[in-house]
Amino acid sequence: MMTRRYDTALRPHLLKRLEEIDEADILIGIPCYNNEETIVHVIQMVSHGLYKHYRDSRAVILIADGGSTDDTRDRAAEFQLKPWQEEIITIYRGVGGKGSALRALFESAYWLKVRACACVDSDLRSINPDWVKYLLEPVLEKDYEFVAPVYSRYKYDGTITNNIVYNLVRALYGKRIRQPIGGDFAFSRRLARHYLEQDVWETDIARYGIDIWMTLNAIVEKARICQANLGVKLHAPKEPAESLGPMFRQVCGTFFSLLEQQTTFWMPIEGSKPIPTFGLEEMVEPEPLQVDRRRMVREFREGLRLFGGTYRELFSEEVFAALVQAGELEPEVFRFPVEIWVKLVYELAAKYHHLWLHRMKLLTLMIPLYLGRVASFITTTRNMDSQEAEEVVEAQAQSFEEHKPYLLELWKNGTHSDRLEETLGHED
Repeated sequence: MMTRRYDTALRPHLLKRLEEIDEADILIGIPCYNNEETIVHVIQMVSHGLYKHYRDSRAVILIADGGSTDDTRDRAAEFQLKPWQEEIITIYRGVGGKGSALRALFESAYWLKVRACACVDSDLRSINPDWVKYLLEPVLEKDYEFVAPVYSRYKYDGTITNNIVYNLVRALYGKRIRQPIGGDFAFSRRLARHYLEQDVWETDIARYGIDIWMTLNAIVEKARICQANLGVKLHAPKEPAESLGPMFRQVCGTFFSLLEQQTTFWMPIEGSKPIPTFGLEEMVEPEPLQVDRRRMVREFREGLRLFGGTYRELFSEEVFAALVQAGELEPEVFRFPVEIWVKLVYELAAKYHHLWLHRMKLLTLMIPLYLGRVASFITTTRNMDSQEAEEVVEAQAQSFEEHKPYLLELWKNGTHSDRLEETLGHED
């Protein structure tokens, strides 16, 4: 069955409400799906933040729901906003996913001619009224067009960001945006319109790749970018070995596809530049997150056993030999060098670029290696606090920068491999 193509994410009742409101100064979107336990708290903090910091501005809160089957929308509707605030609750149109929810937000921002727009996750437990100011102030008062978040996160939270995404954004696009997929952003009306004009709303961007897509498009569009330190971020924690495998595949698939579309932009960039940071001035030590390093190492070894032939075909001799060597180590001392991880990621990106078929299968086979990298990071940082562990992340990012010529060589001079494609085709 062919999926219906929508030219808008806005339903007729939402369009009517936007026409009634006509104009607003601020729009804050909350994409949600089955978040009945947290949605009221998030709305309450946003409403209080708007009242505390922008009570003289006309503000709209948009609840963009993905068709929740629990009481998310009912609970959102029951909450009483502060005076002079409007609330709109709608089920967006389009393919299911956060991207479609944000498409509705982009359209609403353009319709209402807002001065600034922000979005916050619906499962936040640590959001407070000041987040509203920290996100919006750079757009409203400092003429920035894109505000990325900075959080105080436990050293084992955000492992995909720490080990892949931050490094690639910094090394390839030249911007030290610490949380490129943080989930809580602010942006200008101009940038919202730019996002709307991109033909991605029937793709995986509309499902799950929206955060990194927004960040990279803001960079390529040469928008003025800054960061807002929001403090501790608490939401439903995820054990890397339990649930981050699919996220690895989704984020890397989106990122690698964008690398192909934006090649002429990122290839010439050398080095990186820091991003202005506003908001809180201090970083707070967050609560620990329990992780299962033994399970990660076990899954790494199982990946080597099952897919060793594919890994041998995929990676250089140096990288493959290091993986085999790491597989012989016990969990308590498990690690493999940062330089090997950097080359592994770059070789993976280049092979993805030259591959014609089975791209998502390729990424699925990489999940055990990603879990191995997380286990190695735990070994290195187990006796460090989060700030000390952050220095390890920064050193790794610097290594990604230094090895960028390695990726450029593989990207330009590598070729399609029929043998690798055939091997992937036979993997279960």
